Amino acid sequence: MRNPNIEALLERLLGSDKTDFLFKTLNMPSILADFEPGQVTRAELAQAMNMALFEGLLGRSANGRTYTDETVGKGGSVYFDHGALRTVRWHENGALPAGEAAFTRILRPLGFRQNGRYPLDRLKMVGRAYAHEDAPDEIAQFFLSELYPERFSDAFQQAVTNVVSTSKDPLTPLAASQLWELERDGALPLDAAQALLPVIVGAFDRQHDLPTEADYEVLLAESAEMAWIATEGNAFNHATDRVADVFALSESEKAKGRPMKPEVERSRSNRVFQTAYRADMVARRFRTANGDTVTRQVPGSFYEFITRHREYDKATRRWTTDLRFDAGNAQGIFKMTANAAASDTAVATN
Repeated sequence: MRNPNIEALLERLLGSDKTDFLFKTLNMPSILADFEPGQVTRAELAQAMNMALFEGLLGRSANGRTYTDETVGKGGSVYFDHGALRTVRWHENGALPAGEAAFTRILRPLGFRQNGRYPLDRLKMVGRAYAHEDAPDEIAQFFLSELYPERFSDAFQQAVTNVVSTSKDPLTPLAASQLWELERDGALPLDAAQALLPVIVGAFDRQHDLPTEADYEVLLAESAEMAWIATEGNAFNHATDRVADVFALSESEKAKGRPMKPEVERSRSNRVFQTAYRADMVARRFRTANGDTVTRQVPGSFYEFITRHREYDKATRRWTTDLRFDAGNAQGIFKMTANAAASDTAVATN
C-alpha cells in the first residue's frame, strides 16, 4: 500500500529510487490507507519524516544497511519500532533550544505525545519516549534522551559549553509557522508539507561547529554519550526493527560474524527484549590547538532489534503491544557506542 501523499513527500526529498526502497522495506501504518490527495495529515507527515530518518540512519550504519538489504532480499520487511536521539540540556546552547525542547516543538505538532519517563542515572541522563497518538503501535516512537552537564566536573561543563555554544537553530520562521498550523489543524497542504519536511529532517543532525580534539578528550573521559553528541549531534543514535524473536535473531547474527551485543537486554516486566549491533565506526574531523584539523575514527550510529510481548488491558479488554521501554535496557543498549568510543583513533591530519 502506497499512500500518495507520503510518496510525493519522499520523492521530492529523496528521489524515486530511495522512495521505492523505503516503501518496500518499512511497515506502513494501517490508518494511512485512508487519505485525501494533496492534504497531508500529521500522521502522514510523521511517517514520511520517520522513513526519511530511517534512510539516513542506514547511510551511517553499514551493518544496519547490510541487515536491511538481506531482510528485504529474502522477501521480508522492517517493522520500524523506534528511533533514538541524544540531546544535552545546557544553558550555553547557542541558538538551539536546550535538550529535548529542540525536538518536542517538532514532535508535538506531528502528533507525538510523551509515553514514559526513564531515569538513566548511571549515564547522568533522562530518557523520555514519545508515541504517536493516531497510531502508537504502528508509527515508530522516539526515545529522546537528555544529558545533564551540571552532574559532571567543571572541566567537563566548560568543554560542553565550548562545543554546543556554537549551535544554530535549523527551524526557520516559516517552518515554525507551518508546525503551528499543523498543530492547530492536524493537516497541511501538500506544497507546505513538502517545504517543511526537509527542514524537520535536517533538525536531526549536528548543529554545532567542529569540536576541538581537546574538548572531545575531556568529554570522552567522563561521558561517552556526550562525546558522541560532540561528533554526531542530534542524529539518530539508532533505529530499531521490531522482530518476533530477538533471541533467535541474535544467535543468527552472531553466527554470521556480525558485531552483536553479547547478551540480550531484558526488561523488568519480562515483556520487552532488546539487542543491537555495536556502533559503526565513522571518520570525523576535529579542530586542533594550532588551527589544523585531524580526522579520527569514532563511534557513529547503530542498528537495534526489539521484541515486544503483548499484555492484556483490563480497561479495554484487549491484548495490546507493550510499547514501554526500560531504563536498564536503555543503559545497556547505550553501551554500543561507549565500547567503541574507548578505542577511537586519529587517522590523519590536515
